[in-house]
Amino acid sequence: MTRTDWLDVRERLSRLSALAGAQAVFGSAGHGWKLDPPLEAEELAGLEAQLGVELPGEYRSFLLQAGRGGAGPAYGLFPVRLLDGRWRWEGDGADLTDLDSLGRPFPHVEAFDPAEGLPEPPDEEDFDSTEAFDAAEEAYWERRDAVVYDRRHRVGLLYLCHLGCAYREALVISGPARGQMWADDLAGDGGFRPLYGDDGERLGFARWYRRWLEAAQDQASSKDA
Repeated sequence: MTRTDWLDVRERLSRLSALAGAQAVFGSAGHGWKLDPPLEAEELAGLEAQLGVELPGEYRSFLLQAGRGGAGPAYGLFPVRLLDGRWRWEGDGADLTDLDSLGRPFPHVEAFDPAEGLPEPPDEEDFDSTEAFDAAEEAYWERRDAVVYDRRHRVGLLYLCHLGCAYREALVISGPARGQMWADDLAGDGGFRPLYGDDGERLGFARWYRRWLEAAQDQASSKDA
């Protein structure tokens, strides 16, 4: 059973950072195995009041017990900070989160691709000139991107992590998949999909984070041996 309290995490990160192999773990140079300070209860209350929704329990307890961001999967957890009187997450892709719509339900329970069913791009052989083809191709990709990257696909998603090359992972805040971690693979024409553990079960925040922690510790320890 996955541990859902976080009282062990800072000590584990500290021990892990001391291993010679820790620097070989992907993304560790960015977060340095450090967590930002946890949120105070009144800060969390202010954050949730601004969002208009209570955060899923596993992530909520992480913010209170472990930290508001920092060491975590890939380049680390986007930290949540109070800036100019407004709470927001910071990081490469954190702005994909629509803070004003987190209380609206993310409607999906299965993987989906916003590009599914869209027309194929134009074929150069169908045009009399390179200029005409270039214009048609540019117009096609503008229309396609407007559909694929429509912010409505991200309603109810809280982006927490950047994997590199514009691949990101997010926590479902509202809707039938609330509490699950999903991947945003739009950068690779892959759409959105839920994340699974080795047992075939969908990952919530706690299993997602601890799976990374275990893998990072195994990798760093093997390099250290």
